[in-house]
Amino acid sequence: MTIREFKMPDVGEGLTEAEILKWYVQPGDTVTDGQVVCEVETAKAAVELPIPFDGVVHALLFEEGTTVDVGQVIISVQTGEAEAPAPAAVEAAPAAAAAEPAPAARQPVLVGYGVSESSTKRRPRKAAPAPAVAAQNGTAAPVAAPAAPAAPAPLPAVPAQPGGERPLAKPPVRKLAKDLGIDLASVVPTGDGGVVTREDVHAAAAAAITPQAAAPAAVPAAAPAAAAAPVAVAAAPVADASARETRIPVKGVRKVTAQAMVGSAFTAPHVTEFITFDVTRTMKLVQELKADPDLAGLRINPLLLIAKAVLVAIRRNPDVNASWDEAAQEIVLKHYVNLGIAAATPRGLIVPNIKDAHAKTLGELSESLSSLVATARDGKTSPADMQNGTITITNVGVFGVDTGTPILNPGESAILAVGAIKLQPWVHKGKVKPRHVTTLALSFDHRLIDGELGSRFLADIAAVLEHPRRLITWS
Repeated sequence: MTIREFKMPDVGEGLTEAEILKWYVQPGDTVTDGQVVCEVETAKAAVELPIPFDGVVHALLFEEGTTVDVGQVIISVQTGEAEAPAPAAVEAAPAAAAAEPAPAARQPVLVGYGVSESSTKRRPRKAAPAPAVAAQNGTAAPVAAPAAPAAPAPLPAVPAQPGGERPLAKPPVRKLAKDLGIDLASVVPTGDGGVVTREDVHAAAAAAITPQAAAPAAVPAAAPAAAAAPVAVAAAPVADASARETRIPVKGVRKVTAQAMVGSAFTAPHVTEFITFDVTRTMKLVQELKADPDLAGLRINPLLLIAKAVLVAIRRNPDVNASWDEAAQEIVLKHYVNLGIAAATPRGLIVPNIKDAHAKTLGELSESLSSLVATARDGKTSPADMQNGTITITNVGVFGVDTGTPILNPGESAILAVGAIKLQPWVHKGKVKPRHVTTLALSFDHRLIDGELGSRFLADIAAVLEHPRRLITWS
C-alpha cells in the first residue's frame, strides 16, 4: 500500500493560490484516474480538479473555504491492491509512520546562496491532535500529528516562544499578519514543523474580532478540558451581543476585480457621456421577435438588441474598438469585437466576453449571451472566456437603476452602462405620451477616443435602438 499526495496545481496562468469551494469525496471513498474530487476558485474562475491516479481517499488536508497555496498537498490517496484500512487503522497510521526513518527533508534554496542547514531550531509538533488544531484555526490540518490521548484534549493554548524565539512563517504570511495587525507570537501554528500558515493568521484575526473565539486560547495549557469548555460557553452570548463588525477576507474573484478596477481607474483617463431616448419601437420589436417561429427556443430580450446596436455602431465607428499599448506607445486597432458582458455572481463581478461577436447572426448572438450568463452564474467561467475583451456592456437597469458611470474593464476602450427601461411622459409627434425611455452612459479611454468620436458612437447606439430598422439599413 502506498500513500500518494495530490498537490494544488497552478490552474491558470501563474496564479499562486486557490480557495477550496467544495469537496466531492470523503476519506474512505474510492477514486479513479480523472475523477473530479473538488472544486476550487482562483482569482479568475471556479475550476474542478480531477485526481490523476486510482485509489482510496486517505485524508482531506484542508476544509472547504480554505485558501491554499499552489504546490501544497490537498488530498492523500492510498494506492495499490490493499483495501482501505478501517478508521482505527487510519488514525494509527501517523504514529506508525513516525517510527519509520523519514526521508531527507527538502531544503529551501535561495538564489545566489545555495542549500545550507538552517540554524533555526524547529519547534516540535504540538501534542494536541490535528482535529483540535483545525477546530481552533478553522482549517483542516493534515493527519500527521502523534496519536491522540485517550481523554479529550483541550483547545491548544497560545504557545510561548522559548527564549524569545522568532515565530516560523513565510514572508507572505508575515506581511499578511502585519497588514491585519496580528502578532505572530500569539498565533497557534498548524504548518509542518510549527510553521504559521495564512489560515492560522486569518483565524487569529477572526478570534481577535470575536471574543468568544479567543477565550479558549487564554486558558493555561495545563488546564483540563472540562475547565476550558465552560469559559467558551459563558463568553459566547456576551460576544454575540457586542459583535458590531464582521471582517471578510478579500480573495478570489473579488480580490482580482478590486485590483483591476483600481488599476483601470488610475491608468486610463475616463470620460463618461449620457444619452436619454425613446426605445418604444425596440420594445415592440422584442415582442415580435419572441413570436417569430424562426427564433423559437432562443432568449430574446432588450439586451440582445442593445448588443446588436453596439456592434452596428462599432462598424460605423471602427476607431473606438482599440487598445493602448503603453510599452510600445501605440494604439492597437482591433478588427474583431470580443464583446464583454458584465455579470454579477455570488463570488463577485466578472466580465466574460463573446468572441468574434461582430461575425454572429442575431440567433448566434442570443445563444452566446445565454450560454455566457448561465456559465457565469454557475461559477464555471474559464479564464480564457475573460481574456482579450474589446468593449463591454453592463446592464445596471436590471436593478432598477437609471444609469451610472462605469469603470473600464482593464485593456478595453469603452464600457456601456444600460439603465432601466421605464414608461415615462415623452414628447412623441408633438404630443406628450407614455413611452418606454432609457438612459445609456458610455465611459471611454480618452487616450483612444476623443469627445467627438465618443459622442458619435453613443449617438449611433441610441439611433439604432430608437429606430431599430437601422439594424438592417446600417448593417
